[in-house]
Amino acid sequence: MTQLVVLPHVENCPDGAVIDAEEGKSICENLLENGIELEHACEMSCACTTCHVIVREGFNSLDPAEEEEEDLLDKAWGLEPNSRLGCQALVRSTPLVVEIPKYSINMAKEGHRK
Repeated sequence: MTQLVVLPHVENCPDGAVIDAEEGKSICENLLENGIELEHACEMSCACTTCHVIVREGFNSLDPAEEEEEDLLDKAWGLEPNSRLGCQALVRSTPLVVEIPKYSINMAKEGHRK
């Protein structure tokens, strides 16, 4: 297991979290399995940007993004050099610190709280 730290997010994880992530699974899968709701409108098929995360620590331990992911990230709200799609970034043995951006491209999600 690898430590995955989630920085506080007003809706998805107000207090932040530290979880034991399973190596070989995506950041998105690990968050969802630990009760942290990360949008994934395309069901983790690398077809949207709703699972966009910013990797604050451990970014260089991730496999490089494929061209398809890079193209989609160009459309993500709040894009940063260390942005990844949570569905494509696989957890390895290096601990990660991730931030869920305040907004996603999917502004009309079901159950959205103000």
